[in-house]
Amino acid sequence: MSLETLVLAPGTRVRVTQQMPQVEKVWTTSVDGTVVRWRQATTGSWFAHARDDRLWLDRLELRRDDGELVTLNLDRYSVIEPAE
Repeated sequence: MSLETLVLAPGTRVRVTQQMPQVEKVWTTSVDGTVVRWRQATTGSWFAHARDDRLWLDRLELRRDDGELVTLNLDRYSVIEPAE
C-alpha cells in the first residue's frame, strides 16, 4: 500500500497546506482534519477536450475537530501530510 493511499484513507488525520502564488508573495493556509473521502469530481463548468467535456478536480473532504466538513480542491500547490 502506497503512502498516498494511507494518507488519503478515510479516518486518517491529515494537515493540508495550500498555496496561492501572487505577483510578489504567496498566500498560504493549512487545514487539519480527518479524511472523510477523496474523489475526482467534475466542476459545474464546461471545459473543452476533457473527459466527458468536464473539468475534473481532485477533491478531499475533511472533518475538522469541531465537526465542520471542509471540501478542498487539490492542485499542484497542495501538500498533504499525516497530522499528529
